[in-house]
Amino acid sequence: MAGIGVVGAGVSSLHLGLYLRAHDVPVTIYADKTAEQIAEGRLLNTVAHHHHTLERERALGVHHWDVAEHGYVCHHHFISGPDLAFQGDFDHPSMCIDYRLYLPRLMADFEERGGDLVVGPTLEAADVERLSADHDLMVVAVGRGSIGGMFRRRPDRSPYDRPQRRLCAGLYHGVAPTEPRGVSFCIAPGHGELLELPLLTREGHATALLFENIPGGETERLVDMSVEEDVAGFEQAVLETVRQHYGWVADRIDPSSFRLLGPQDVLQGALTPVVREDYTQLSSGKFALAMGDTHVVVDPIIGQGANSASYSAWMVGEAIVTDLVYDERFCRSVARAREERVMGISDWTNIMLNPPQHVLGLLMAMAENRELCDAFSGNWDRPERNLEALATPERTDAFMARHTAGSPALAA
Repeated sequence: MAGIGVVGAGVSSLHLGLYLRAHDVPVTIYADKTAEQIAEGRLLNTVAHHHHTLERERALGVHHWDVAEHGYVCHHHFISGPDLAFQGDFDHPSMCIDYRLYLPRLMADFEERGGDLVVGPTLEAADVERLSADHDLMVVAVGRGSIGGMFRRRPDRSPYDRPQRRLCAGLYHGVAPTEPRGVSFCIAPGHGELLELPLLTREGHATALLFENIPGGETERLVDMSVEEDVAGFEQAVLETVRQHYGWVADRIDPSSFRLLGPQDVLQGALTPVVREDYTQLSSGKFALAMGDTHVVVDPIIGQGANSASYSAWMVGEAIVTDLVYDERFCRSVARAREERVMGISDWTNIMLNPPQHVLGLLMAMAENRELCDAFSGNWDRPERNLEALATPERTDAFMARHTAGSPALAA
């Protein structure tokens, strides 16, 4: 057969490509940057890989960084104002790694296993049409330009028409790790959130600070500052913001050693959460599947984007190696297979961006109930479970009652 064409070289594309090569399926990944350009470029994200994603990496033979050494085991929650601090443990550790290390290594793995990696200009919708002549199926996993517009926005799953947060992510030295090592999820009501993540970088372990800034809040200024023009001024603004709004993190910063790794280690911007249709038919009669950021874009507030993309890639890979024809029936089957988890992650993320009162009530209850907090944190490996727990006030009440009463958690 002609094989599979995959547009994009992010985590979903590489996991799919590696899965297909493990099953001897010919696959070509079309990238717009070389591994060297990615490694030397600007910070891409501050994503976390949770247990099931790490299990997929192990199955693919690409778990190159031992989670026991580099991972973390819990969430530390901090709510400014009442200054509540409380901890929720995971069932299994998670890990954060700089994608400037991760993606180039997986690109090398893909090529070593017989995958075809083609690097060239950024592709547009017309290029997908053209390339479909060379492949049995096209998979599109980038959300930029006209290529994302190939797949229609789903209004029923896309409640926002503008960014809900303005983002400022950076990598820093001078922040003492939490004990035990975990991710800190800090809330400053009316201003936004700060995610503090232990992250493996080219310089070893560092701390990622991801500011999720509500438009119009006091912390928003970090997004508009020019880091290149005044690194020291930016670092000082970060320190001031953390001191004013996020005391849990401020208490562990040594001002004398606090520094940004470098001007390339900051990412500022915003994104609009969106869900697009699962597939489209091309003029050739063949089909193109949406995956990764082409299919679903989520805010990084709960750190599930890469896990959603990896899961989606696995479902696509399983369908490709087991089905007979890549027709519309095949595309619908893929949509059904990945819907619960991928849509669950999207819906849960959207709830957390503008949490209703019953969700805020759960967070406050977690401060008083370790079992409840552990159950909520453990569901980072089962994100659709947390959606079910937060979907309505009645479901949240039942979730709290189950764990307050000491009943066993939902089965893994």
